[in-house]
Amino acid sequence: MKKKHEPPPRPKAPEPPQPEDSAFSAGKDPMDGPATEADPAPVTEGAALAEPAQEAVHRLETQLADFEQQATEWKDRALRTAADLDNYRRRAIRERDEALGRGQSEVLNRIIEVVDDLARVAHLDHANTSSQALHEGMLAIERKFQRMLETSGVERIDPAGAVFDPTAHEAVTMMPAPGPEADNTVGAVFQPGYRLRGTLLRPARVAVMRWTAPADLVH
Repeated sequence: MKKKHEPPPRPKAPEPPQPEDSAFSAGKDPMDGPATEADPAPVTEGAALAEPAQEAVHRLETQLADFEQQATEWKDRALRTAADLDNYRRRAIRERDEALGRGQSEVLNRIIEVVDDLARVAHLDHANTSSQALHEGMLAIERKFQRMLETSGVERIDPAGAVFDPTAHEAVTMMPAPGPEADNTVGAVFQPGYRLRGTLLRPARVAVMRWTAPADLVH
């Protein structure tokens, strides 16, 4: 007789994990005992703590108030600096004008003295004054006036016989030179020049000598 065919045995269902095995799945040491509700939840490394909205608003309001105070302080400083600069400018202009006025007064006082001397000469009695005395009086006034100019920093330019300098001399005409060594030199001064502390007030008007070789020397 043939044996009756029997179906294969069913596989057994997996047994549920024991309580002690759950500790390994949670990453805990089984020696620490089972997890309880009092244990804190694990915190992932590097996670940021959220700031409460009320505290964030308070912090931003405090920073804004600090910035507004700093802006107000810098504005006040800028206004004070601008006021100081304007006062300095006004004071500098006033001091410059006062110094210019004092300098003009000193020069005019000296000129007035020369004018008084000229007036005395102009009102001399010609019947009792010789031409020689009149001439000497005018020379004395001229010397006094020159000294006054020198005291004020004015330098007289009288370049007779000097090499022609276009920065301080004005060539009015040309004249023949007696020799080649006198070429491009001042032969005559028609009007002296003046310089104030290095600044040219008026160039000297002069005649410049030019040397021209005779025809017999050229050939």
